[in-house]
Amino acid sequence: MYRLQNIDTDVFLKEYWQKKPLLIRQGFKDFEDPIDEHELAGLTEEESVDSRIVNNQAGIWEVAHGPYDDINEHCLGQWSLLVQSVDHFVPDADSLMNTFDFIPVWRMDDLMVSYSNTGAGVGPHLDQYDVFIIQGKGSRRWQVGLPSDYETVRPHCDLSQITGFTPVIDEVLTAGDIIYIPANHPHNGVALEPCMNYSVGFRAPSQQEMLTSFADYAIDNNLLSNRYQDQALSARKFSGEIKQQEVAQFKALLAESLQSDAFEKWLPTFLSDNKKAEDESNQQIEEFSEQAIMEMLESGEYFYRAPGIKPIFVEPKTTCEPSSSFTFHIAGEAYSGPSGSANLVKKFLTEPFITQEFLVDDDGQPQYILHNHFTALLTMLVNKGHWYIEE
Repeated sequence: MYRLQNIDTDVFLKEYWQKKPLLIRQGFKDFEDPIDEHELAGLTEEESVDSRIVNNQAGIWEVAHGPYDDINEHCLGQWSLLVQSVDHFVPDADSLMNTFDFIPVWRMDDLMVSYSNTGAGVGPHLDQYDVFIIQGKGSRRWQVGLPSDYETVRPHCDLSQITGFTPVIDEVLTAGDIIYIPANHPHNGVALEPCMNYSVGFRAPSQQEMLTSFADYAIDNNLLSNRYQDQALSARKFSGEIKQQEVAQFKALLAESLQSDAFEKWLPTFLSDNKKAEDESNQQIEEFSEQAIMEMLESGEYFYRAPGIKPIFVEPKTTCEPSSSFTFHIAGEAYSGPSGSANLVKKFLTEPFITQEFLVDDDGQPQYILHNHFTALLTMLVNKGHWYIEE
């Protein structure tokens, strides 16, 4: 449905990614909004949806978090409705986000969608992550500056802004235009008329987040139990002193954990985890047998990857690593692909949908050896809610 254009992705990654902002005129030709403001407001009725309304009346800022009993109570003055992770709920929004998959999907976070009335915005601010902002219907003026030491102000306890900055980009975006803003670049967007915006945000985990998650993983799996040793200990003048050699030994002990197999098993679990997993655990999903899935494949049914699902896998350490060891991760959980068919499964994980044609060879003949193994995998993923059948 969406095709990204007017951007050379190789040039972009070399010259702009995490370096400087970029305006992409008509990145999407004849752009159609995947959701309207009424559908967006409807999402905010769900407990699992993270939403907020930022409004400004006569210079007074207010922030109200959803879900809302009456959303209109908060749509006052100049206001914006912002909803996180819309790609998890709306297939067309997921398709829009996936057009940016020239950036690895494990780097992607979510698609935040906003609707603003005339004059609305959230004020000049900084983000700690990279973002592509797609203009939907309406128009918005965007100003983007360069990193500097800006003073932070808080006009509301839930709203962080910065003092004025000098823009290097000051342009009006209309439907289909895109602006890329690297992390820590100040920016400010003001709606010139009622408009929709789509923000593709990217994960930028901090050392603190990673260490906390890795420690939790080690505790849950009873790993990293090696202890500090000092067999070469000698007497010292001050018993409270920690020698530099001992500091180095502690660093080496922790560094050892980062070089361990445990780290390599934890990393894709951490990077594949997303906000959708917890929501799905409480949903009732119809279960299918392998026979039923096979019959549906053979009858030409389409199987779609569910919105928000972004499978990831780690590159093998060597080209000699057996394909039978292929493992991929979805929503923090590890899965094993059919023995001897790693490339087939990688292709499957990358495609937005598949049909029976996926399991035929170059001559159009069914690959029966893989058919049963693959059907078992597809059945498990459908029953987990990660893939679904077109209704």
